[in-house]
Amino acid sequence: MSAPRVLVVEHENGTGPAQVGERLTAQGLTLDLCRPWANDPVPHDLDAYDGLLVLGGSMGPYDDERAPWLPQVCDLLRQAVAQDLPTLGICLGMELLTVACGGEVGHAARPEVGLCELTPLQSASTDDLFAPLANPNPTSTSNPCAVQWHWEETSVLPEGAVPLLTSERCTHQAYRIGTAVWGVQFHPEVLAADIAAWGASDVGALEALGLEPASVVAHVAREEERLRALWGAFAERWGEIVTARRSEPAHR
Repeated sequence: MSAPRVLVVEHENGTGPAQVGERLTAQGLTLDLCRPWANDPVPHDLDAYDGLLVLGGSMGPYDDERAPWLPQVCDLLRQAVAQDLPTLGICLGMELLTVACGGEVGHAARPEVGLCELTPLQSASTDDLFAPLANPNPTSTSNPCAVQWHWEETSVLPEGAVPLLTSERCTHQAYRIGTAVWGVQFHPEVLAADIAAWGASDVGALEALGLEPASVVAHVAREEERLRALWGAFAERWGEIVTARRSEPAHR
């Protein structure tokens, strides 16, 4: 049997799958990277794939003029939900999932940038992907942290979505639709080197929030070992779900 295939949608240069992609590839999954910003055609369907990974980007989920491929990605997300295909939408990817499935996205009252604490909800304790975060080692005394970089957020969840994580500034940090489609507002894929270019391009926006780009990157760098372990394991769990679901008799 060939390796499980995951379609990865990258919305702009510098926003690739990073450590999530590295972990999935190390597990033996094949990643088909689609870069519509570089004129790659977006597939019409998911028939050739066992999973869908939709990444972030500086555009918003309604910016069809800037990124004319967004409606096609939304269509793929709706197909994934209909098929209950293992899916992970990251930041913009989650916002697109929200819009595609009838929810709403709005401007964040207090944008999150840099390292932020996440609070697991009770529903996360029984979720296939998030249970390890909601049920950490008994010696752990802190909630998980992740890199954030968003000025927009889900304001109204799609019907039937199960909220999984929240934070002080953002109510909907993660949710699930069906049994295998997840959206996360944060960035499990990035480490300090990945966000350094983001900080350089968003100097004005960060300064408006009272943040200094180099300080944001340095803070993430200090927690890099913990972030790599936590979110690398998260990526591997998602990869295991993709692989396991593929072997189920009912899977397409």
